[in-house]
Amino acid sequence: MRSKVEDILLPAAAMLAALLLFGLFVMIGGLNPLEVWLLLFKGAFGDAYSWQNTLQRAAPLMLTALCVAIPARAGLVVIGGEGALVLGGLAAAALAQALPAWVAVSAGLAGSVLVCMAAAAAGALWVMLAGWLRQYRGINETISSLLLAYVAIGVFKHLVEGPLRDPASLNKPSSYALAEGLRLGGIAGSEVHWGLAIGVLACVGAELWLRLTPSGFALRVVGGNMRAAQLVGLPASGLVLLACALGGAAAGVAGGVEVAAVHTSANAALIAGYGYAGILVAFMARHSPLAIIPVAILFGGFGAAGSLLQRRLGMPDASVQVLQGMAFVLILASEALRGGNWRSWLGSRSPSSSPSSSSSALASTSANASASPASTASAATAGKAAP
Repeated sequence: MRSKVEDILLPAAAMLAALLLFGLFVMIGGLNPLEVWLLLFKGAFGDAYSWQNTLQRAAPLMLTALCVAIPARAGLVVIGGEGALVLGGLAAAALAQALPAWVAVSAGLAGSVLVCMAAAAAGALWVMLAGWLRQYRGINETISSLLLAYVAIGVFKHLVEGPLRDPASLNKPSSYALAEGLRLGGIAGSEVHWGLAIGVLACVGAELWLRLTPSGFALRVVGGNMRAAQLVGLPASGLVLLACALGGAAAGVAGGVEVAAVHTSANAALIAGYGYAGILVAFMARHSPLAIIPVAILFGGFGAAGSLLQRRLGMPDASVQVLQGMAFVLILASEALRGGNWRSWLGSRSPSSSPSSSSSALASTSANASASPASTASAATAGKAAP
């Protein structure tokens, strides 16, 4: 019970502290923090237009956050969602360009699905490469996924400015625009595109898969203790690659949706930092797919409020990224307070450091050391299967 409360209170407290620190930051610049906070709320949730802008930005954040959250349940720290996103958008644009004109015009729903599938495949293969390097070559997945993201951006720019470039795009190199039959429209005539529904369904589906299916349970066992999972016969490497593929597919779909619903072509505007912001969303949501939905809406609102801060107060549009950076640092720092560790911050000794508890821990360690490998694996599996 206390863990569930901490999962809610600690990120909320970190977010509140980030807002206070951001207020101090703008006050140093001569602005009124109260006015800044008010405009942040108004630009994100103040009216129907603000809500539509917020939900548009929340859709890719949900999907890129899944690129972090799903591998995290397998014990990986993958931060290469930006690379999967841009390659997903590139694959969507390339497929649309390769289709015959009459197919693209009359494709409809089937064409939109085909574009999203191409984007998902590109993202899945790219992030799965980081998982393969980790499992079979011992390369840290955090470093490899980050470096692969830069490689993906380089490949994207080369192809968009070269073989896939539309000759009519002069000052802003881009691919050919998608035909109407391949684009994603708005939900019920609104400005909010169907990418939001895709993001919500992906988060709900990921949660149900992790909670209710044998493969989802096995993935959580691998994330809890990979050695124990291998001892009991689970295909740990296969599950790690599956987690990377699913996470990369989600980020790839985010890129495909941005191309099919927002930009209508692949261009430099696709490199908007959604992959990196998705890291913050996933960490604040504690890698819970369901919790990603409200957190993505919150940070989508911050992004939507940036233009209002620029118009009203003359602040740079990117100033909200300072707020996001502060939130990320404070959320990571709040982990030091989890499990009652805040007592040590106040100068009192944690109950777990008492002599009796240390003796109990030593006795437990000795008992586990003398246990058979099978019993040790069973105990580890039972104890670490739950997230």
